[in-house]
Amino acid sequence: MVLQIEAAMKRVVLLVIVLLGSILNIHAQDEKKPSPVTISAYADLYYSYDFSKPTNHARPSFIYSYNRHHEVNVNLGYVKVSYNTERVRANVALAAGTYMNANYAAEPGLLKNVLKANAGIKLSKKSNLWLDVGVFGSHLGVENPVGKDCWAMTRSMGADNSPYFETGVKLGYTSPNEQWFFSVLYLNGWQRITRPDGNSTPAFGTQITFKPSANITLNSSAFIGNDKPDSVKQMRYFHDFYGIFQLSKKWATTLGIDAGWEQKSKGSSEMNSWIVPLVLLRYTPTAKVALCGRAEYFGDENGVIIASGTPNGFKTWGFSANVDLNITSNVMWRNEVRTFSSMDDVFMKGNNMVSNNTAFTTSMVVAF
Repeated sequence: MVLQIEAAMKRVVLLVIVLLGSILNIHAQDEKKPSPVTISAYADLYYSYDFSKPTNHARPSFIYSYNRHHEVNVNLGYVKVSYNTERVRANVALAAGTYMNANYAAEPGLLKNVLKANAGIKLSKKSNLWLDVGVFGSHLGVENPVGKDCWAMTRSMGADNSPYFETGVKLGYTSPNEQWFFSVLYLNGWQRITRPDGNSTPAFGTQITFKPSANITLNSSAFIGNDKPDSVKQMRYFHDFYGIFQLSKKWATTLGIDAGWEQKSKGSSEMNSWIVPLVLLRYTPTAKVALCGRAEYFGDENGVIIASGTPNGFKTWGFSANVDLNITSNVMWRNEVRTFSSMDDVFMKGNNMVSNNTAFTTSMVVAF
């Protein structure tokens, strides 16, 4: 069954690429009309030094981006083809890097390299109502895999341990004044392209975004579903809320909190829970320089998302500070110091378990 799904996805991706290529050729012949097709590329190269000096070059297991120690590597590199008209849109992005290796480990074959593969149609001539189908970015969280779009250089614990991508059907509506956005989603699961074997449970999502002014964004997103085989079904409920506030021309802050609940066992009315607050403070003294500080906490006593096997579970604080330099309009150099402090000894240092971990990461981002 998996091989059939993989083969079908290969055909879909190749078909979309061929169709977009044909459209590009057609519009290239008509110089009077701008082409609806755009091609873009992105590369985020990094070096990270973990002061715990892991011999296997792997950062702590709950880190799913910039997760290799003492080696030059690619976190995320992709080539994307997009097609946009008034009524139709589509995206295909094929990617590689340590981010892809970590987050797509459960996907078979070529699907491990599919960052995006989706198509949408506008359902109304008068209203901004779209139906999108395929693999697209997650509706959960304030951060995404593309580093240049995020204030902090590395991703937060909350972002790394909630979906970056999802597969399914999304119905989205934007109000005429663009202050409100609403969407409902039917999904294959919690960060999934293919469902787990033995799972027939649909997952659902919702998103509401409100922008009362150019300086304020408020977002509420939810997920409900089961990410395990039906024989051990455990329903998961997750809510993400964040607010982005432009305090002045140079200062901005993001406040967020994630909360999740999952059944302790199939059919149980008792729940295991976790909570993830986040604070980001950004200062941009000039157009070329940006500084960001981050404070975060991940409380997962029962190990639903991050299993530590320790008496208090995974209860960890994280702090980071980064400096970004925009060298040119499409090249950014980023540097970050990040430290974790846990209630229990959850980090490996040499042959010992310790409660702290610190790393320095530098990256060069190129986008065109």
